[in-house]
Amino acid sequence: MKFAAREDIEAPIEYVFSQISDFPALERSALRRGADVQRLDDLEEPGEGMRWQANFTLRGKERELKFELVKFDPPNGMILSSLSPNMGGQMVIDLVALSRGRTRLSAELEMQPKNLSARLLVQSMKLAKSNLSKRFRNRLAAYGDDLEERFKSTA
Repeated sequence: MKFAAREDIEAPIEYVFSQISDFPALERSALRRGADVQRLDDLEEPGEGMRWQANFTLRGKERELKFELVKFDPPNGMILSSLSPNMGGQMVIDLVALSRGRTRLSAELEMQPKNLSARLLVQSMKLAKSNLSKRFRNRLAAYGDDLEERFKSTA
């Protein structure tokens, strides 16, 4: 199952990339939302090979995901791969400079079930795909608005 969205942001591509690759801030954001996030690598600089483990509750059940940064291409984007006992996936984030002060952020999330229970979960998600796609787009839009506000406050 695949979700895709894009958002135009009133900020330079370098600024947007610096914000989406601020992994400590993203870890804190996940912690505020109730997830337990632990870094598994010992890299000092952001780059390919960074890994995390996240534990969170979804649909009343405790879930565990491992993430790895498999592609890191400043300032054009990155690819995160995820793995759990039941499901694998990949998130592709692309940035395109539309002008000196405007950037297009494209995000694509693909999930691949590995067993029957995960297939049933994905199947039920397919029934609500239009609603879930809308929520995905709205989340990306809200994130883009937040990035614009942060950029305006620094300029």
